[in-house]
Amino acid sequence: MSRLQKPLTRLILLLVVLSLPWPLFAQDETLRLNKLIEMFQRDEPAFGLLSFDYSLSNARSLSTSGLDFVLIDMEHAPFDVERLRAFLLGMTNKRAIIEKGNLQPDVVPFVRIPAAGGSGELVSQVKQVLDVGAFGVMFPAINDRAQAEIAVRATRYPQINQAQDYDPPGLRGRNPSNAVWYWGVQDYHSRADVWPLDSNGELLAIMFIESPEGVANIEDIISVPGVGGIFVGPSDLSTSMGYSSSAAPAVEEAIQRVLAACLAYDVPCAITTNSRTVEQRVSEGFRFVTVGLDSGLSADARSALQLGRQASGQD
Repeated sequence: MSRLQKPLTRLILLLVVLSLPWPLFAQDETLRLNKLIEMFQRDEPAFGLLSFDYSLSNARSLSTSGLDFVLIDMEHAPFDVERLRAFLLGMTNKRAIIEKGNLQPDVVPFVRIPAAGGSGELVSQVKQVLDVGAFGVMFPAINDRAQAEIAVRATRYPQINQAQDYDPPGLRGRNPSNAVWYWGVQDYHSRADVWPLDSNGELLAIMFIESPEGVANIEDIISVPGVGGIFVGPSDLSTSMGYSSSAAPAVEEAIQRVLAACLAYDVPCAITTNSRTVEQRVSEGFRFVTVGLDSGLSADARSALQLGRQASGQD
């Protein structure tokens, strides 16, 4: 390349950079990155999908699906953090970032880990999925307050001395290089805390209630500081209660007990739905729901999403 060509090339590159939307280079550090928390604060229901497919093609499909969140199931699919890293990369929608001028994902990724009920593996699994950039963790089989406390502590970094929200003490180790890159912010450590305990936190610690014990202890569980939501698992709940179907009246009674406690304590409550149940669940007060499974949006899931948005006045 000639001496004349080099300055010309640099000038062209500079003009290309300057032609990009200015907000990309003037990020508002107070911007809420976790869209689901933003929707909770606005009292808007959120709609998501349960994903077992970690492929890049599915990630690309989900990133433009019109959903609000995706629950990546590493409990019933392989616990493969490197595969998760690639999946999150595939969900990075550069066109949407440019058009919006901010770094908030249109579809927020969460992970359900396999370690259940506060077991010893829980802390290490939480650390790994958060370190690659997930915006929260869903904890299976939470049955009592002590298990919920461990779940919240695993999601938090240790706080500085005299911090107002020091308790419960965090257990997460600090090495989030991939998460910093994925979130695209410089102040990751200060923002990577649990909401609503930290009002500026961007992480959600969500407890799965899947047993009669969890239902019986729901008030104790949701009173743990840092619990960001409750997810009722109808299938596992019905099985643990001795029923072959979640349509059993006793199972619905248990679901309603969990929901009533969440509404009383203003804790977002979630449940699985489909095109036949989504309107009912949204009208009952469930704040976030899944409308289907992989891959992408099936015809039934797309119908459930549309019906849910209509029922909540979003469409």
